[in-house]
Amino acid sequence: MQKNPVQCQFVAALDSIVGKWKPIILYHLLQGKPLRFNELRRLLPGITQRMLTLHLRELEEEDLVKRVIYPQIPPKVEYSITEYGKSLSPILESLHQWGAAHVERKQLKKENDEQ
Repeated sequence: MQKNPVQCQFVAALDSIVGKWKPIILYHLLQGKPLRFNELRRLLPGITQRMLTLHLRELEEEDLVKRVIYPQIPPKVEYSITEYGKSLSPILESLHQWGAAHVERKQLKKENDEQ
């Protein structure tokens, strides 16, 4: 049985960015300033250290995030968006706008159902 090429393209794209935290990590890194691990962790109050590490590694493997280790004591590590990762900016912005509209729509529906 042959795989559907269109389906494969969607799956490949979604595998790179889907997860509870990945889009939010990418959003913060798309702001342009490299961030240290703890800076990212403060921006994502509900994330565990293990999950942040896992997602950053996966994003790095996909060449969406760049990790720079500075040779100093204590070690300093910064994460930034790659040029390739920047290509996700319009997609994530559209997803963000759709999500905001969707939340508003759900809220209105809930209010109407309660009346």
